[in-house]
Amino acid sequence: MTLAPFIRKLRGPLRRLRETRMFAQALRSARHPILAHIVPTRRCNLACSYCNEYDHASQPVATEEMLRRVDQLAALGTSIITASGGEPLLHPELDRIIARIHQHRIIATVITNGYLLTPERIRRLNRAGLHQLQISIDNLLPDDVSKKSLKVLDQKLRWLAAHAEFDVSINAVVGAGIGNPQDAVTIARRASELGFTVTAGVVHDDSGQLKPVSEPVRAALDQVLNMRKPLFSFVRYDRFQYNLVRGLPNEWQCRAGSRYLYICENGLVHWCSQQRGYPGIPLARYTAADLEREYRSAKSCAPYCTINCVQKTALMDELRENPRETILHVLSPPEQRLDPAQLPLSVRMLTGIFLHPRRGRWFSQMAERLLKLK
Repeated sequence: MTLAPFIRKLRGPLRRLRETRMFAQALRSARHPILAHIVPTRRCNLACSYCNEYDHASQPVATEEMLRRVDQLAALGTSIITASGGEPLLHPELDRIIARIHQHRIIATVITNGYLLTPERIRRLNRAGLHQLQISIDNLLPDDVSKKSLKVLDQKLRWLAAHAEFDVSINAVVGAGIGNPQDAVTIARRASELGFTVTAGVVHDDSGQLKPVSEPVRAALDQVLNMRKPLFSFVRYDRFQYNLVRGLPNEWQCRAGSRYLYICENGLVHWCSQQRGYPGIPLARYTAADLEREYRSAKSCAPYCTINCVQKTALMDELRENPRETILHVLSPPEQRLDPAQLPLSVRMLTGIFLHPRRGRWFSQMAERLLKLK
């Protein structure tokens, strides 16, 4: 047994502090990206039939270019940078990229299929300063749709449990093409047994949209959601998925291109992985004016969007701009809306802090102190 599980638990409060600083910064100002996805390589070692984000031929982006992009995102004030792909672990110097993100005091995360993880690779990610790693697992046994199965990845999960000093999040997937929705429940339980956080994902089509799913899929999704403890764990915000799996649109202001950025392997800024081409501006030329424009721009794909990380960044701005209504919206059961008097005392006190001018100044001062902590 290694010391890594003990170190991971010991450093947990520090990671929560960094997340709190990120949250405070997001509430203080809307003039910086909260989350950016970077693609160090479009190549992937798998070929999941529902995925449109990979190829089998691309070369990794030059490391020095990736480091420049990290520096440019830092200059924009980005709070979190996630390396995705393709398969980011195929980049031979991913550790250097993660280390550069960490040097800027930005939260560094990785989304991977997990196939290339070894104890030594996990230790290298420890040394680089990785904050969190996420793996999506689609089924218990590999099939024609996906090879990302628990049978194949369970050994990788055990290595993570034994050697990772960073947070690990397992995304249990349901939806079209996934044969047995109850697989997601089994995967989530296994992740919980190993001490990992659990999230739930719904497979979307090649434009990031979702059609209504069956009752067994909805039931499995609800079971997984009841176990999860995501990175953004300050609220349980399930209303987006609740509506989408029932074929209902969501009314929200998408902040992609502003609070969320997707930077492809060519260094262009896009709204997200499913809307590549908009706005399609090189990151090196992306400015505060671009962030301001995209903050309010209307996206016709928003009502049926399934890109969960974009929705979560938008939630922070809803909380800053309309705190009481947003908190009521988040905490109410999907079928109803709570009366303010029904809120727990702690929540009523929190909304009072946001809304009362004098207490609001106190909150801002506390946020400033959090942002100055190393």
